[in-house]
Amino acid sequence: MSMDRRTWILNAMAAWMGGVAACGCKSAPMTGRKQLLLMPEDQEVSLGAEAYDQVLTDEAPSQNARYIDLVNRVGQRIAAQSQRTDFDWQFTVIASPTQNAFCLPGGKVAVYEGILPVCQNEAGLAVVMSHEVAHALARHGGERMSQSFAVDQTKAAINYVMRKEDESRRELLMQAYGLSTEYGVLLPYSRKQESEADHIGIMLMASAGYDPQQAPGFWHRFASVGGTKPPEFLSTHPADERRARDLETLIPEAMDRYSSAGQQFGAGESLS
Repeated sequence: MSMDRRTWILNAMAAWMGGVAACGCKSAPMTGRKQLLLMPEDQEVSLGAEAYDQVLTDEAPSQNARYIDLVNRVGQRIAAQSQRTDFDWQFTVIASPTQNAFCLPGGKVAVYEGILPVCQNEAGLAVVMSHEVAHALARHGGERMSQSFAVDQTKAAINYVMRKEDESRRELLMQAYGLSTEYGVLLPYSRKQESEADHIGIMLMASAGYDPQQAPGFWHRFASVGGTKPPEFLSTHPADERRARDLETLIPEAMDRYSSAGQQFGAGESLS
């Protein structure tokens, strides 16, 4: 491919991405990070409700009354600090050993039983739930969909520009672009979202009355659980030990929020 055509492609890609960014740029709560958001939030909320209903259809709900009470209690306290009274908050415990939790757009939260022993106490559970709620507040799901759309459109532009090129050369370029997109753009961007959710989450849990000094400890415990994990540079999540260190730097700010909380619960009830 000639240098002129290569330059044209790069310039066209930059111009298209710049135009999209200009029309869909928002700011994340608390951090102020600029975001590309192309989907209306009410559409995200609708999709979140559909996905939540599907999860509840596919997964068995927990019968553990204590777990259900804890998740609802902690969830309601965090939701009260979210400034999203328009969300229809729902909290569900799923009977599964999976060590996971999620919050879908609109405030649909699910916590799997398997992660509760790692939490150890209410504050540990608040670390997990506030992190997931932060994803919804920052509209990370919609941001990811917007970014994927931008990537797909750029690929389509390359295909159009190179439609007369030799098929094997075009395929080679698309494969190279796909690799650089996955490991150079999409995954690091997702790690940025995870770190941002940690940041927002520790502030939420502190405002809800849970000791933010409990946050790094949760990630230290989670890191020691075991299992095979990919290297950080090939993972959508920051390394557990790294996020623990990052949270340590946020504790002074979070403690200011904790000291101003209407009620302080410390570590809360033990889960042991």
